Parts: sequence; structure tokens; C-alpha cells
Amino acid sequence: MGRRLVWGLLIAFLCCAISLFLAPNDLHRSLVAATNHAQKDHHVNRAYNDALSKAILFFEGQRSGKLPADQRVTWRGDSALADGQPDNVNLVGGYYDAGDNVKFGWTMSYTTSLLCWAAIEYRQQITSAGEIEHLRQAIRWATDFLLRSHTSSTTFYTQVGDGNKDHSCWERPEDMDTPRTLYKITSQNPGSEAAGDAAAALAAASMVFEHVDAAYSSKLLQHAKSVINLINYNL
Repeated sequence: MGRRLVWGLLIAFLCCAISLFLAPNDLHRSLVAATNHAQKDHHVNRAYNDALSKAILFFEGQRSGKLPADQRVTWRGDSALADGQPDNVNLVGGYYDAGDNVKFGWTMSYTTSLLCWAAIEYRQQITSAGEIEHLRQAIRWATDFLLRSHTSSTTFYTQVGDGNKDHSCWERPEDMDTPRTLYKITSQNPGSEAAGDAAAALAAASMVFEHVDAAYSSKLLQHAKSVINLINYNL
């Protein structure tokens, strides 16, 4: 009985010693794994943040009009400062479409709606990445133009520039010499698709600015409703 007790105690001691010897190694491996995982997450998050930043920065390169002092794409200059003059309206601003120097209200509205829903659905993530204010500025650059385009309860400008002539040449917007022809929706020229997208963009933007700039949000919603009425008037 005594010998069995001694052997039992010896085995128990060895088991404890082995566990004490292995535990630090296991702990070390766990810490290394956790550190590597955290570093991987950090690199992934930084890559996504960088991609998000560049995606929003792209819109600054597409800006038309008088550029602000905080413009980050510094190689772009003021352009198309006389847009709207043939009809004695102010259509300066907005975005050029792709690599063109034409401003298409329809595609601009669609893009603005997507930016708005990104700002609404992923506000927390975009804020954490430090890009929410840049995104709001990108949205507002478009909506300011859409507001100017809605010159009356029965008129909404949907395009600035001659697409055919513009597409036949390649030049910087700062140097363009193609016609800045105006196209608009009126009682004689209906365009429910373009007007509908503009109304959607203005309404979505009103949600983005609701808790940031209440007066601007209200103005956006008011114009969205008016553009909808323009569609009903056309129909």
C-alpha cells in the first residue's frame, strides 16, 4: 500500500510538472496567435480605410465650378464658371460625368443617391474611418447643383454640355471649348426618369443632413417634393 502511494504521488507530481512546463508554451502560442490576428485585422482595416478615402477623393477630381479653398485634388482648377448663362440661370458646380466635360443630371442624381445611402447605412463605420465629413461634402457638391437646376416649379435642368461634340475631343475642363448647351424638363419637354432620380437624391440627402444641418435638410426635402410635382405635372 505504501509503495502504491509513493508511485501515485510521483505520477501526480510528474503530471503537474509537465502541465506547468507546457502551459507557458501554450500561453505563448495563444498570445502570438492573438497578436497576429490583431495585426492582420489592423492591416485589413487600414486597407479598407485607404480604399474608402480614395473612392471619396475621386469625386473631388470630378468637381466642376469654383473650387473651394480646402480642395484636396490640387491639380484641378476652376472650370465652367459660365454654365447656365444662355438661359440666365446659375448652373455652376456639380460633377463632370466620367472622363467627359458634360454634366448629366440623371447619372449625377443616381450616384448621389448611392452616396447618401452609404452615409446612412454605414455612418458608424465611415465615421470610424474618419471619412464621414468628406462624404457629406461629396454629397453636398452634387445636391447644391441639383437645387440650382430646379429653377422653378415647372423647370428642372438635366444636362449641361453637348454630349456628341464633347465626346469627339479630349481636353481638360479648365481648357474646354465645346458648347455648354442646356437641356431642361418643362411642360413641353417631359423627363420623368431624370426628375424621379433627382427627387430621390434630394430626399435621401435630406436624411443625411437631418441631424447635421436641419435648415439644409428641410430645403432638400422641399425641393424633392416639388420635383415630384413636376413629374405629375408632366404626366
